Amino acid sequence: MGLDMYLSARQYLWKHDDEISTQRKKISELLGVDGVEAKSVIFEAMYWRKANAIHNWFVDNVQDGDDDCKEYYVETEQLEQLLADCIQALETKDSDVLPPTEGFFFGSTEVDEYYWADIAETKEKLSSLLNNEASKKWDFYYQSSW
Repeated sequence: MGLDMYLSARQYLWKHDDEISTQRKKISELLGVDGVEAKSVIFEAMYWRKANAIHNWFVDNVQDGDDDCKEYYVETEQLEQLLADCIQALETKDSDVLPPTEGFFFGSTEVDEYYWADIAETKEKLSSLLNNEASKKWDFYYQSSW
């Protein structure tokens, strides 16, 4: 039990593009589904456990303050801002940039090595994700569970 956080990436597989149409068929074959084609692909881009400062950022910047465990669309620009905030927090060692938050089984609100590890891991994974040219074709969604 506790705060689990997911950033998923989705891509609609447009069937009027020959290359993507081939991919749709291959995905269906891999899944053992005969005679139908995959319509979209979803994968887990990032996962956090009790990284309440990151969760708080999503609640404030993506969810309009509603912490309700629903799925929310995240614009690429928002992920770029989260990355910039992680970089700023790490460079300045200022936890006010990404403040911890209390919640139901959200984990510690201490600014300790675990806090900084969550920020550093988020920075590394977002950097990799956003610097990947293929990510420009994906739609991102955030959802938490607690």
